[in-house]
Amino acid sequence: MFGRHAVATGCVLVVTALTLTGVPVAAGPRVPVTASAWKPPSGMLEAFQRDLGLTRRQAQARLLNEARMLPVATQLRRRLADRFGGSWLVGAISQTLVVATTDEADIPHIIAAGARAEVVTRSMAELLLIKERIDGVLPAKPRVGGVRYVDAKRNKVVVLSAQPTVAENLIKNANVDTDAVSVVSSTEQPQPLHDVQGGDAYYVGVASRCSIGFSVTHEAQAGFVSAGHCGKTGDATTGFNRVPQGVFQASVFPGSDYAWVAVNHNWVPKPAVSNGVGGTVSVVGSKVAVEGASVCRSGSTTDWHCGIILQRDTSIAYPQGAVSGLTRTNVCAEPGDSGGSFISVDQAQGVASGGSGDCTSGGVTYFQPINEILTAYDLTLVTDTLTSPSTGTCTGYPKIYVGSLESGQVVYRPSTGYYRTTVAGQHHGCLDGDDGVDLDLYLERWKGSGWSTVAASDSSGPDEQISYTGMPGFYRYRVVSVSGSSPYTLGFTTP
Repeated sequence: MFGRHAVATGCVLVVTALTLTGVPVAAGPRVPVTASAWKPPSGMLEAFQRDLGLTRRQAQARLLNEARMLPVATQLRRRLADRFGGSWLVGAISQTLVVATTDEADIPHIIAAGARAEVVTRSMAELLLIKERIDGVLPAKPRVGGVRYVDAKRNKVVVLSAQPTVAENLIKNANVDTDAVSVVSSTEQPQPLHDVQGGDAYYVGVASRCSIGFSVTHEAQAGFVSAGHCGKTGDATTGFNRVPQGVFQASVFPGSDYAWVAVNHNWVPKPAVSNGVGGTVSVVGSKVAVEGASVCRSGSTTDWHCGIILQRDTSIAYPQGAVSGLTRTNVCAEPGDSGGSFISVDQAQGVASGGSGDCTSGGVTYFQPINEILTAYDLTLVTDTLTSPSTGTCTGYPKIYVGSLESGQVVYRPSTGYYRTTVAGQHHGCLDGDDGVDLDLYLERWKGSGWSTVAASDSSGPDEQISYTGMPGFYRYRVVSVSGSSPYTLGFTTP
């Protein structure tokens, strides 16, 4: 039948990335990252407190943990290759990264990277193949199998159905291992979210309204991405102020749910997302967040809400047709939020497609991953390179230092030994090294009798970021090679 398959735990060791007291991510010399070392995006902590039930300190710890765990998850997925069974974050503050593998021999490598290991029966590639076959036999009828997704935690493909017996009978014809499939009775009926005005709205024609996703460029042409069901190729758009804005250059729906709009010269693309309270959150990149990570949505009807990434690779049978490749979240949304931004910390995740429920009683919302849209249309995401705690692209900084480090070596920058600030303000530092090494970055301040570390970025990878608000004084950066030899680039700004 379609019961749950037990997942064997390969190891119960829990290594946390950051608790409220600053527990290190992995073995080796570490200086804790304090809660004041990085200023979270405006409005995000408040949304976490409201939507996730966290205290302010817990919300900040969760953001820092997720920024630090993302490169660890990415590195392990590449290393495990076809043995990879999925990864997800657990804990109220995302303090534990779990990585699944089909081979027990991978357990020491997973633990050494700072994660918890679990041994599973089926790899992620096998689960995706099973879901693809199920997509092929289930009709495009929302009540039979309206939602299908891979549940990495259960090591199964899950089908939500209002007619579970019908769905189970059809799945038997898919030529898949039915032990790998769980059919769950559900009344969830996702609908595209459109036709209601909100904060950052745009109009298609007279009555249709949607939400802007992210600013993009195509060669010299500026524009933005949004949901495909919002408009078709050639449709003209007007902005929130009803001023002529642009034209849909391409649009796909159903099948997928994405589009991009080229804007005229009166509209300037910004690397920012509205936070619903008069401010913005900077967009720094589009690294894919781990399942279990927090994610926030900005839309034209309900503004700014946050939640958790539940599952990826989800298929939905909308009334208008089936859409696959979506990501499932427990972020609420309402009509008019379609096309709006999903962002994790400062990393673009996707554009809102559809969902069920509302922001009064709660609901489930799905987004189309941003990287698929960028690839499909050869678009470049418009980003802010100076504010990230999690990316390793160190371009655009006014002060740049390059060099190389041997394993265990330490170097201080700038070359003069320190720099002086005469006003209070933010210090931004960015370190970039080769994949496969572990470099750390520390910001130190002279305290009269010696140097004291005031901020640190010490993930298990080669790329580090620091944002720190400090008083006037003398500062320097300490660059450490924990393991491996690599060239490095250090960029920084001063108040």
